[in-house]
Amino acid sequence: MKDPIIIVGAGLSGLRAASLLIEKGMECIVLESRQRIGGRVLSSDVDGPDFGKVDLGPTWFWPEHEPTITYLVEELGLQTFVQHTEGAILFEQSKNEPVQRHMLPKGAIQRSVRLIGGAQALIDALSETLPEGTVELNACVTAIRMDEEGKVIVEAEQAGGRKKIIRAGAVILALPPRIVERRIEFSPSLPDEIVKSLLDKPTWMAGQAKAVAIYERPFWRENGLSGQVTSWAGPLQEIHDASPHTDYGALFGFFGIPANMRQELGEEKILELVIEQLTRLFGADADQPLSLIYKDWSIDSHTAVEEDAAPLTSFPAYGPPVITGTWEKKLIFAGTETSPEHGGHLEGALRSAERAVMEVMELK
Repeated sequence: MKDPIIIVGAGLSGLRAASLLIEKGMECIVLESRQRIGGRVLSSDVDGPDFGKVDLGPTWFWPEHEPTITYLVEELGLQTFVQHTEGAILFEQSKNEPVQRHMLPKGAIQRSVRLIGGAQALIDALSETLPEGTVELNACVTAIRMDEEGKVIVEAEQAGGRKKIIRAGAVILALPPRIVERRIEFSPSLPDEIVKSLLDKPTWMAGQAKAVAIYERPFWRENGLSGQVTSWAGPLQEIHDASPHTDYGALFGFFGIPANMRQELGEEKILELVIEQLTRLFGADADQPLSLIYKDWSIDSHTAVEEDAAPLTSFPAYGPPVITGTWEKKLIFAGTETSPEHGGHLEGALRSAERAVMEVMELK
């Protein structure tokens, strides 16, 4: 294959696909529209204390059930620690009713682990396996075309409005299917059944937001609490212990408030409601966090489209779109939404990358 494989998206799927292709002696270029690598993997530095990083995207994985990421983490020499789940969990029916406290039977919660340095540590380690210049940031792919000879041409817009045009042996689309359909022009157009398949795959986390409160210590553990909460009173619907492996404490939560309502309320009011809820649940110690971090994925244009604002009512049916006709063997889909198993998880993202690379190797 004379022309390089072009990978669109430098998230976990795209970077893993690049690393596997390079291992097999294949030339590839990764084009990323953001100013950073990682996609929905985002580990943010905490201002102030020597806390490390907090995950504003994926946080943990399950070694007993997710062998692909477990093997890769070991291969890259990354360190993990067990997610804290010991202690009672809380149920909040409403603000006017007492918070219920329950102890789950031993073994009821499956053991999950987190990466020291956050999930970003996996992204950074994969990036270090790639030759310098493999990934191009601020390169937003706007069009993928096929010329009269059947060769694939990728067009990208760079910083300052400059255009980049690259011939590709094939293209791996390692980004959310809805972003592909809404943001990239194809010539010839994609068949209607493929367009429908792309739009029918909701972007995992795209309608969600995440808040993380940082404390000097995980004080809730002293009261026999796991930090896990299910709430019908909100604004956070689901809360977990997000403490690092150091002495600091942290709580993170996903919102039950829909995306459009979050935007109407605004970040300042949202965070005020978060602190009010944490104080209601965990007491006065929760009232003054050292830091409070907020990420709303629904307003991230690299992640979400308009359709993603609607809350998911059930787990989506994920899997790879079936490409037939003109674009067969020219376009290959990766990304966690294209994995029939573990879709939405880091494991699914990695499995999709492996499948995509296998399809590329069949083209040789």
